[in-house]
Amino acid sequence: MLNRRSLLKAGTAAGVLAAVPAGLLGARPGRAAAAAAARAPFAVPLRIPRPQRALRMGGYDVYRLTTRESDVSIVPGATSRVRTFNGQLSPLIRAQRGRPVLIEQVNELPEPFSMHLHGGHVPHHSDGHPNNEVEPGGRRLFHYPNTQAGSTMWVHDHSHDTHAENIYMGTAATYLLTDPEEDELPLPKGQYDVVLQMRDAKVEDDGTFVWDPNGFNDRPVFLVNGVPTPYFEVAARKYRLRLVNTSNERAFVLRLGEGDEFTHIATDGGLLPAPVPSRVLQLWPAERQEIVVDFSRYPVGSKVELQTMVTYPGETPEVMRFDVVREAEDPSSVPEVLRPVEDLGTPTVERMFEMSFSPETGQHLINGKPFDVNRVDFRSRLGDVELWTIRNKDAEFGIPHSLHPHLAHFQVVDRNGQPPGPSEAGWKDTVTVRAGEEARIKIQFTDYTGLFMFHCHLMGHLTMGMMGQMEMVR
Repeated sequence: MLNRRSLLKAGTAAGVLAAVPAGLLGARPGRAAAAAAARAPFAVPLRIPRPQRALRMGGYDVYRLTTRESDVSIVPGATSRVRTFNGQLSPLIRAQRGRPVLIEQVNELPEPFSMHLHGGHVPHHSDGHPNNEVEPGGRRLFHYPNTQAGSTMWVHDHSHDTHAENIYMGTAATYLLTDPEEDELPLPKGQYDVVLQMRDAKVEDDGTFVWDPNGFNDRPVFLVNGVPTPYFEVAARKYRLRLVNTSNERAFVLRLGEGDEFTHIATDGGLLPAPVPSRVLQLWPAERQEIVVDFSRYPVGSKVELQTMVTYPGETPEVMRFDVVREAEDPSSVPEVLRPVEDLGTPTVERMFEMSFSPETGQHLINGKPFDVNRVDFRSRLGDVELWTIRNKDAEFGIPHSLHPHLAHFQVVDRNGQPPGPSEAGWKDTVTVRAGEEARIKIQFTDYTGLFMFHCHLMGHLTMGMMGQMEMVR
């Protein structure tokens, strides 16, 4: 159960984030005295994940993902017992739009596992409903049609009771869906298109990976692709960086160098309508953001830090460092038009989602109710355009909440009555709402009937009841 310490800590973070303007945040974050005793950052090179190898059968790419406990190297000179897909932290699957994927999940963990493709437009039997858990020793086949537009997604657990622990302990895979239309654009490609899966964790000096059910750890380390505060050697040219936040609770507010400009090009559902020059980027749990950084502005030999501008006492802000080590030709560019977004049209259905914490029961609630797997909260007809109001009623505690509906992406209509900024002009699948505020989104479910989930993606909140289920009908 979330205790008072955790509530206060969450509220403090929310208060800091509430002060983040659309442009650059204030002063460079201070380094706490305790940081002197922390592990030195930038001691280990970034690990670039190689795509998992597929067996090509007919028109399908077939994979096997085995969830199991593995000993991996995180802290130099030690091993950590974590939970993995195929023995790896931050593995990568590359898929192609129009070519479906079949994944056989084999569960060798001591806990149930229900695999969910976050951001995927998939049938209900392959969506990772808690009723479809794979028990220890079991296996299940998942079908991902890949008919949607290209985007960066990720795979994680959605079981009844162990989802937060399984995600925290390492079972998070990136699922990169490429798109022929997007491939035509002159954006950076190949080795210059890099996935950066970010999270926090507490790892002791002997390698022990510490799981805290409250969701907060003292003096955590930031992991990028499973590597603690790494350095990444880059060429003096443009890179496309796909940022994926797989933390249970941690929000990042990212700044490059001394507030250097980069170009925001994509979010959860893929490319934005147009590039957005930015100096700061918020990345909440489960969100994906993509940026292009032009390292040609830095002389060879430069070292450029990526930092988070929100830290707790005793933490240091460094997330990773880019070391510019060579010159390189660069035929890439960022076009003025990326992917136009067609408005969904006039909604015919309206729904309210009030998100709150109950100190009496210690539960997080949606519309006053905790999750009940035997209750269908509402039914949606395929093809209807719906307007959802998401209201965070936790002004007293200062707790942020998010909402992630399965099956469909959505369009942000407004926040507190104001139009969204250009960084939210594309398709989203997770929206975070600060305490006492509200957001409205338009959403349309298509293609697949059956039961699907909607929930907060701060995993402690989900565990404590902030989830519901909806049934899609024709």
